[in-house]
Amino acid sequence: MLEWLYVIFAYNPEMPMIFTRGAFWWFFAVVLAGYTLVYDKSNWRNAYLFLVSVFFYYKTAGLFFLLLLFSTVADYAIGLVMHRTAGKVRATWLWTSIALNLGVLGYFKYAYFFTESYNALFQSNLKPLNFLAHWSNGFVGTHFDIDTIILPIGISFYTFQKLSYVIDVYRKELEPVKNFLDFGFFVTFFPQLVAGPIVRAASFIPQMYQPYRLSEAEFGSALFLVLKGLLKKMLISDYISVNFVDRIFAHPSAYTGFEALMACYAYSLQVYCDFSGYTDIAIGLSLMMGFRLAPNFNEPHKAENVAEFWRRWHISLSNWLRDYLYIPLGGNRHGEWRTNFNIMATMLLGGLWHGASWNFVIWGGLNGLALLFYRYWRRVSPFKDDQRWWIMMASVFITFSFITFTRIFFRAESFDLALEMIQKLSGGIELALIPNIVAGYAGVFAILALGFFWQWMPAAWKEYGKAVFVESPIYAKAVVTAAVVFVVYQAISADMQPFIYFQF
Repeated sequence: MLEWLYVIFAYNPEMPMIFTRGAFWWFFAVVLAGYTLVYDKSNWRNAYLFLVSVFFYYKTAGLFFLLLLFSTVADYAIGLVMHRTAGKVRATWLWTSIALNLGVLGYFKYAYFFTESYNALFQSNLKPLNFLAHWSNGFVGTHFDIDTIILPIGISFYTFQKLSYVIDVYRKELEPVKNFLDFGFFVTFFPQLVAGPIVRAASFIPQMYQPYRLSEAEFGSALFLVLKGLLKKMLISDYISVNFVDRIFAHPSAYTGFEALMACYAYSLQVYCDFSGYTDIAIGLSLMMGFRLAPNFNEPHKAENVAEFWRRWHISLSNWLRDYLYIPLGGNRHGEWRTNFNIMATMLLGGLWHGASWNFVIWGGLNGLALLFYRYWRRVSPFKDDQRWWIMMASVFITFSFITFTRIFFRAESFDLALEMIQKLSGGIELALIPNIVAGYAGVFAILALGFFWQWMPAAWKEYGKAVFVESPIYAKAVVTAAVVFVVYQAISADMQPFIYFQF
């Protein structure tokens, strides 16, 4: 009995609670059972979901739940105090929150990056220190490693979420949340806590006080999203990752040019299915509990240019960067040069948000340059508004290929490996070897074909499939669910793959 209690309540860093583990679905079933007792009383519902969300984060990130609680209490208090002040005092509270949130994020996420960059520039030998471990060892007598700083899961997401709340309160676009349990629920809501989408307070907080509602059609849509997300993640993303992408990106020079090329395209499919699969599940689970989150992807690999791609990809982050960085910098209101600067600054910082390495800065910079190129190209393009099918297909292929190329820096473990991959690609494609390679990776190429067909099939086909599922009787939904669970179970790799965006 005690052993079972330990398994349930103790944090195990080797077994974090994520959507692809059976433990999460037992957790969700228990949460739903308790939810049936409180769902019709908003104050009890919000408090209950706050508590279970904190437990979820503890099971996912261990003692870092204390950091999450600390920053949540701080922003809750700042929001209330700032609402009652004006002028410079109000601005001081805003900058206090910004400094606190970005300071914590910067310390945990960028300490090594900035230290290594400083050491390389000034030939010094500074080393980051884990102050929390140092203080804990000194005051409590623990024995944590003070030389290693661990990145808390989801810190980039919940930091941006809290910042949007504080900024909106400062702008008087939002009334502060009066009840701490309500605010804690907004920050920690477990389906989207660790990998988004980044929820905006203006759209989510009003829902916390509305009566619970969920139609039969909405339940069908929610279940459809969850099943679709699991298939994307575990059937497509994980399979091509373990059996193809990871191997080639680890040692590009050991493979042919064709294998390197297909690994790049496969990674584009992998990262899309991984991240959009997570958000499909998050949105579906949220809807089952009566909360409606905005879509985070809109068929991004059908984009005909880079600007359109960024309107379709990771929409919650793109909108956040637009509203809280690009526009405050001046947007397009201060002339040509300033607009170009603001675009590049936004994309460079967006790249750095994704990861603490120069690879991510390069990735963001390449996308920024592409946005600037398209800004001028569309003014003179002879194909502007050309709806001929071959022009549109060519535009989609060029855009997808460029995005895929930039993701070499996104995926590669180091700058040297990124250059090694590019060098392998520039060496040419050994056409005679292609049949043997495809035969050798028959399962991988079959999954790639399925994945690319899925992402590029007409939207009307997808909507039709969803409508058929939503309108089907409950027993048919049960059969489909059982079939998906069976397929997903068969596809589980021995080495469980974490969601890619957990590292951000």
